[in-house]
Amino acid sequence: MTTIENITYDMERSLYGQKNLILKNCAFDGPADGESALKECSNIIVENTFCNLRYPFWHDHGLKISGCTMTELCRAAIWYSDNIEISSSHLHGIKALRECSDILIKDCDIISPEFGWSVKNLGMKDSTAESEYFLMRGENLHLENISFKGKYSFQYTENLKMESSTLDTKDAFWHTKNAVLKDCTINGEYLAWYSENLTLINCRITGTQPFCYCKGLKLIDCEMTDTDLCFEKSEVEATIKTHVISIKNPASGTITVPSVGDIIMDDANAKGKITVQG
Repeated sequence: MTTIENITYDMERSLYGQKNLILKNCAFDGPADGESALKECSNIIVENTFCNLRYPFWHDHGLKISGCTMTELCRAAIWYSDNIEISSSHLHGIKALRECSDILIKDCDIISPEFGWSVKNLGMKDSTAESEYFLMRGENLHLENISFKGKYSFQYTENLKMESSTLDTKDAFWHTKNAVLKDCTINGEYLAWYSENLTLINCRITGTQPFCYCKGLKLIDCEMTDTDLCFEKSEVEATIKTHVISIKNPASGTITVPSVGDIIMDDANAKGKITVQG
């Protein structure tokens, strides 16, 4: 491995095609405003480095990033790359991660609209994120201890597992397939419409009109607060531990609640059963 320390680069493709490289305390910044600093590289370790230019890590294979800052000007930082580890870093540019695979993110702060589109085999833990369309079309995702704020998150994702996380998000999990959420807190409107095979275990859910047009929906020992017009046209099996404001026209299945304000069954095709066990 070749080590480079305390160097600032600002030219176009400054380290294009490099292999077996360690960068420490470097910067990608300066008047030349060059793009694609580490494009087409392999086996690269980047530590405590400041990234203030566009597209630094494209088509890289074997990339470890730790203690780094990617600013708002570091647009589309990591695309078309694989075997990636990112730790203790700030990812603050738009579209920070896309079309990548085999990724581990931990102890990171993410502020990045359109983050993580079409990624595969992603693990993320002990991190915060603020985004729109977060992880859209992602596959094989495992998230643990995540604090997220945004909207349109997890749309069209497949094979998702999430644990011990807090989400403040509107229109989350639309068209999601094969997802399991455990011990999570979810605050947001219009949750999980058109999802398939979504299971929530011991979760806390807040917001209007959740879980409509779902297939294979399961809620196990969940709490639902300030939720109304729930489960419209959904195939659902649910055990709820709290009062629900209203339930509307579930397509099929059984919903068990301790109490419910209104049960609306004005669709002849709605065959779901609501059982009140006060």
